[in-house]
Amino acid sequence: MSFLHPEDKHPVPKVLRGWVLPVLLLALWWLAARFHWTNSPLLVPVDKVWDTAVEQVRSGELWIALEASLRRDLIGFAIGVSGGLAFGIAFGLSRLFERMIGPTFHTLKQISLFAWIPLLSVWFGLGDAAKVAFLSLAAFFPVVLNTFEGIRSVPGELIEAARVLKFNRRQWLFKLILPAASPSILAGIHLALIYAWLATLGAEYLLVSGKGIGNTMIDGRELFLMDLVIFGVIVVGFVGFALNWLAARLERRLLAWRGRSIAQF
Repeated sequence: MSFLHPEDKHPVPKVLRGWVLPVLLLALWWLAARFHWTNSPLLVPVDKVWDTAVEQVRSGELWIALEASLRRDLIGFAIGVSGGLAFGIAFGLSRLFERMIGPTFHTLKQISLFAWIPLLSVWFGLGDAAKVAFLSLAAFFPVVLNTFEGIRSVPGELIEAARVLKFNRRQWLFKLILPAASPSILAGIHLALIYAWLATLGAEYLLVSGKGIGNTMIDGRELFLMDLVIFGVIVVGFVGFALNWLAARLERRLLAWRGRSIAQF
């Protein structure tokens, strides 16, 4: 019997399969702390992390930090996606724009994102403005690249059909180009959301002024409160998972039209 057969029965229900590894890691963590497999102060008991989590929730510190991080994340994401869509559409539609701006853009995209931090801190200071600018850059590049690739990958037969139907400029853009490129565009926006969240934590680590979940982890590190650091890591992971899950569901919903006939376009 093939182990890859789609009808094979699995001992673990489908809804629970994603929890197998986290539960095993949690059990291993508990056992290591319970039986003192190591004397390292970096390994704190599970119950201590739980107590820290409860205290962070009760005191409201968690919600203050999360609100600050998510606010920066969403503002930077919105600015980066808006600019990336406009730039990517112009990039994809205009050969002249590509020849004039393309070399500079392709050079800038090779620069490590974190290399912009010193320049942004000089321009905007160490506050939220610099962090939002950093997050906007993180979201900008994947949207531009995926939008450009999606537009340039529009099937030739659709272009010929549009010419036969004598589409005007508006119809070309909204009934042919953008619908055909939408899978790639939405993939870029999905990546931008992930990159923006990762950049949020990076910005809070390197531009340390203000509140944020990254700052909570920094406080734990400086005070050597490993329970606070681990709690912050868990929160970051759950928020990242939630954002990715929401983006994936929205992407599937917005692309549901692909199952229908393209004649409507």
